[in-house]
Amino acid sequence: MSKPWPRVSLGELLRLERRRVNVDAEKLYQEIGIYCFGRGIFHKTPRTGFEVGDKDLFLMKEGDFILQVTFAWEGAIAIVSAAEDGMFGSTRYPTFRVDESRCVPHFLLNYFRTEEGLKQLVKICPGSAGRNRVLSIRRIPEVLVPLPPLVEQRRVVARIEELAAQIRHALIIRDQAAEEAAALSHSYLSSLLRAEETRARWPIRSLSAVAEINPRRGKRELDSDSKVTFVPMRAVSDETGQIVASEARTYAEVKTGYTRFEDGDVIFARITPCMQNGKSAVAAGLRNGVGFGSTEFHVVRPGAEVEPAWLHHLFRHREFLRNAAEHFTGTAGQQRVPVSYMREKTILVPPLPEQRRIVAELDALQAEVDALKRLQAETAAELDALLPAILDRAFKGEL
Repeated sequence: MSKPWPRVSLGELLRLERRRVNVDAEKLYQEIGIYCFGRGIFHKTPRTGFEVGDKDLFLMKEGDFILQVTFAWEGAIAIVSAAEDGMFGSTRYPTFRVDESRCVPHFLLNYFRTEEGLKQLVKICPGSAGRNRVLSIRRIPEVLVPLPPLVEQRRVVARIEELAAQIRHALIIRDQAAEEAAALSHSYLSSLLRAEETRARWPIRSLSAVAEINPRRGKRELDSDSKVTFVPMRAVSDETGQIVASEARTYAEVKTGYTRFEDGDVIFARITPCMQNGKSAVAAGLRNGVGFGSTEFHVVRPGAEVEPAWLHHLFRHREFLRNAAEHFTGTAGQQRVPVSYMREKTILVPPLPEQRRIVAELDALQAEVDALKRLQAETAAELDALLPAILDRAFKGEL
């Protein structure tokens, strides 16, 4: 840029325009919310005026510029689109109109996505972090905005949107690649389980015939102060099917009130939505060989005919999860896979060498998926870092 853009007080560019509505107890009102860090508007569940109560509501119109009072300092800024026209906001969502004879609204929005723009908003949001850090509307004129001619503003906005669209497209492609890779293991196992040849060669047995379902007692007792592994539901990874972030507790602390399992057992979440996410793991490397976890785990102890890892892959297979969901008991939000289903469920039982071969192939596929997901996360981080760099260059006149 040959010379800096002139700076103009934000107070010259914004005009406060609020439209209070009389709330009718029988009408529905859909309110908006705003994500932090410039991520836009979300729509809340509609409520009746009776549910709204005595809270003040204000009408939103397309083109309104909103600085969310409690989180403007964290980038909760947005422009009302046609999709939000006619929705409502509380007192925390003051609406302004941008003087479009001088400023392109999205140019202003993008400026407040930059580090410099956000720092200026922080200065006019005094107080401690969180809801006590409130935007001071009367101090808005203290914010100085770089303002080139309208033609240049439109060019900058168009260029930012073009590059942002390319970033979004790259992220979508990466997500699709990861999803397709994750489907490979399910596809491989599905083709194997459905093949007439394998079903003719290998026996089909009930799960209770080849494993104990929720065995009543463990294989051995421990001293009260012996350390065991405690596995809360969150410690079983949906993605990897492994136990992560487990805790060490004494045997006395968890002897009653929790589900017991041991090395070699397969634990399987029986509640929704954890079950539907395939939350299952083979217990291995437990402290003193013993673990405890949520009572919402089924424990399956394989017999001599089946490998734990074979059962684990079957429990995470999409067809198994779909079929288990058809047998849920309980009310909505408290649905479970019953013990009777687990006992009666039939599974394919290949010879042990075949089980190990199939498991090895599934593990190899999973390793490729995990590697791709790591690459996806790294790429996503790099792409996410691009937009701030683009915005910084744009408002230095270098884009």
